[in-house]
Amino acid sequence: MTSLREAAEADRRSLLVRLGRQDIADTIIGAGSGLKEVLRGVDQVARSDAPVLILGETGSGKEVIARAIHARSARHAGPFLRVNCGAIPSELADSELFGHERGSFTGASSQRQGWFERADGGTLFLDEIGELSPAVQVRLLRVLQDGTFERVGGQRSLRVAVRLVAATHRDLHAMVREGRFREDLWYRINVFPLRLPALRERPDDIPPMAIHFALRAAERLGLTPQLPSPVEMDRLIEYPWPGNVRELAAVIERAAILGEGRCLEIERALGVGSIVHPVPRAAGIEADPDQIAPLDQVMKAHIERTLAQTFGRIEGPFGAARRLAIHPDTLRARMRKLRIDWRRYRGVPGP
Repeated sequence: MTSLREAAEADRRSLLVRLGRQDIADTIIGAGSGLKEVLRGVDQVARSDAPVLILGETGSGKEVIARAIHARSARHAGPFLRVNCGAIPSELADSELFGHERGSFTGASSQRQGWFERADGGTLFLDEIGELSPAVQVRLLRVLQDGTFERVGGQRSLRVAVRLVAATHRDLHAMVREGRFREDLWYRINVFPLRLPALRERPDDIPPMAIHFALRAAERLGLTPQLPSPVEMDRLIEYPWPGNVRELAAVIERAAILGEGRCLEIERALGVGSIVHPVPRAAGIEADPDQIAPLDQVMKAHIERTLAQTFGRIEGPFGAARRLAIHPDTLRARMRKLRIDWRRYRGVPGP
């Protein structure tokens, strides 16, 4: 096993030399092409402490851009903390963001620092900020205005110096018009917006990304590194990538697993030729092909079918989140919203 891993590592290093790279993660892919304008904006805003709002579809790489802002700022030696707002239950959001004092509520057996305190001196990345409740939006506005807050159950005002980077895939401007997002908070976080293009909008970035993920998959799995053939690369470029960069990474890793170090099974990984299971009537989807079902209904049926196929497993290489090309925390948040209980699928064979 050791000799196989050593051989795989030697092959990986050889490929890196041929590609002119020192390491798998030595650059942001697309810096000179599809992300050129975005990174120009990163360089402009990183030197200040202004809040940044990153706009882009799920899986398009918003955290990568947030980390780039932090790394190029004067706060680069401080902490960088990411919070998925969509994964925090609304009743715990205050405690998670601002901390709590001992005895402030049932179960608060000790004092706890929130994300803002832990990010003091650094950058706090609030992903999916549009999921925060109106009550939490009020407290967030205050800390952004004057840097002060109180822990839940606390009487003492605390001060922090935190650079905020927020992100969302939602149309916050529309949410403001509908009264679902505070207008004053919108103005506060929208000081410097950065729009991150979807992967389908930057096809020139797909080949270097595919190579990057192929090398990373080989390293993680201990396999001989393989790269997509020209025909396979064309197939990857033609694919619409609804799950964006996250979906591409999942497909390449799946292709590496299926190829077992001999090749990349791109077509199989994309699901070409696979059996499409009909959506069961029990999920509440109409059988009439002309009947349009509500989006939440379709999404719930799709997630439930995936959970059945993965035996209720959410994380890991063979979990539902990987198959759906979304972050496990995002999947859990959607499951809570749609009232899906993963425990029902433990030990239940997939369709």
